[in-house]
Amino acid sequence: MNILCFNKRLIAVMKLHFADYLIISLYFIFVITVGFIIKKKIRSSNDFLTSSRNIPLWITSLAFISANLGAQEVLGMVASGAKYGIMTVHFYWVGAIFAMVFLAIFMMPFYYGSKARSVPEYLSMRFDEKTRALNAVSFAVMTVFSSGISLFALAKLLEIILHWDFDVSIWLAAGIVMIYTFLGGLTSAVYNEVLQFFLIVLGLSPLVVIALHDAGGWANIQANLEPQLTHAWKYMGSADTNPMGINFMSLIFGLGFVMSFGYWCTDFLVVQRAMIARNMGEAQRTPVMAAIPKMLMPLIVVLPGVVAIALMQPALQSKGFSIPKTADGGLDYTMTLPSLIAHYYPSGILGVGITALIASFMSGMAGNVTAFNSVFTYDIYQSYFVRNRSDKHYLLVGKCITVAGILISIATAYVAKSFNNINDLLQLVFSFVNGPLFATFLLGMFWKRTTGHGAFCGLLAGTIAAALTHGLTIAEGKGGWIAPLFEIKSGMGQAFIVASVSWIANFVVTIMVSLVTKPKPPEELKGLVYSLTAKPEYHEQKWYKRVVPLGIILLLITIILNLVFF
Repeated sequence: MNILCFNKRLIAVMKLHFADYLIISLYFIFVITVGFIIKKKIRSSNDFLTSSRNIPLWITSLAFISANLGAQEVLGMVASGAKYGIMTVHFYWVGAIFAMVFLAIFMMPFYYGSKARSVPEYLSMRFDEKTRALNAVSFAVMTVFSSGISLFALAKLLEIILHWDFDVSIWLAAGIVMIYTFLGGLTSAVYNEVLQFFLIVLGLSPLVVIALHDAGGWANIQANLEPQLTHAWKYMGSADTNPMGINFMSLIFGLGFVMSFGYWCTDFLVVQRAMIARNMGEAQRTPVMAAIPKMLMPLIVVLPGVVAIALMQPALQSKGFSIPKTADGGLDYTMTLPSLIAHYYPSGILGVGITALIASFMSGMAGNVTAFNSVFTYDIYQSYFVRNRSDKHYLLVGKCITVAGILISIATAYVAKSFNNINDLLQLVFSFVNGPLFATFLLGMFWKRTTGHGAFCGLLAGTIAAALTHGLTIAEGKGGWIAPLFEIKSGMGQAFIVASVSWIANFVVTIMVSLVTKPKPPEELKGLVYSLTAKPEYHEQKWYKRVVPLGIILLLITIILNLVFF
């Protein structure tokens, strides 16, 4: 079945009614209205780009997790659930919670205490301007790629579900995001992320219950699927015995350490949500509070994919569900969630489900754009091109860059069309940028001997190593642009290997160069290096307001969940 045939069949099944279109329209109107309301409070560049560090804890916590609830989390993780099975939970119980706790306890005191407005600005304080510039440019590229992926996912969704033209869908969605981010900046994006979180939970929870019941429950799914798809760890002894094509060491180091800590601890998109909290205590508690719902998100975004692939097995084919196919005959995993919604949701509830997806994609795009405009304005434009201008000037630049970020995202959306699983593409982008970056932060925050020259050379070496590794390996037809010397079973496994190599290259080069170059004097590193920074005091707080006890509890629960689904 080609994608065109699927489009026609899907539209016939969905039969959107007035109530569905009304719900979608009300969401569009609401997010734009939020932008107009917040616009009245935007008086400076700090208001527009950093929310003036005045957002309450419950908002920052939900925004923290929602910043990662864009296309890669919803559409991409359901796709990975169908492609890799229950092993996809590793992105949460190995690749998220541990890093979020580490960020809260060890890294937020540096970010928040240094008064840095962005992650690259912290790098300039700890190291030097060239390190800041390299990270700012690489991060800017990564954010527009991520934004483009969210935009592509939304446009494809609207094309299939609403039968809208793909190009029109891209420009319409991008236009709405541009309006409310241009008007309200970061604050507008954050409040819409909170709305998005509740829409995702309310919109997709019924789908999980209905589909799981239709499949006969978890026990019946296990009976109909290959065991490799229903166990998280049992078949990770060898890359040849599991669908992800990696062994447990590659997973723990590549995802659980390099990519996980690289993303949650250094990616300005998510760290920014904690940096805009009202005080240090709330900034530290933000990742911990966000980790609680994050731990449960696999029920919403992984389980549907596993159920979908089970419903395609011979014993359950009478249920009438199928994942669409691409033009070359392979499964189009990206469309797993939309096809589930089309199959199970009636009118009215269908509108809520579609709106939840639209909200996640638009909010994910807005989050990337607001991070992009902050980094570009403060860390590129103000630092290297036009200094010492009025605040009004930088506010105007921030708004103009918001528009530019939207236009670049539109261009990158078309690049994403060549991948059958957008999560594979996103993880590859992260491996190039976040993989080596965490080595820089780890050494910079915990080894005061690390120098600016070492950090810069390490970042450069890590990025080059990532490119070489990708060029010498091939997975599912991707990579091997230098020479396909090594074949990897899956695109996800390739991303883990690229990240691991880039981190090791950065770590080694940074140490070597730092040992032969002059470090900053200790007095310049106070508040920037762990051994030279005063530790937060918690004597006046109850245990449930302290990040260390909360973090330990979260880690214990995470370990238990891994054992349950071993």
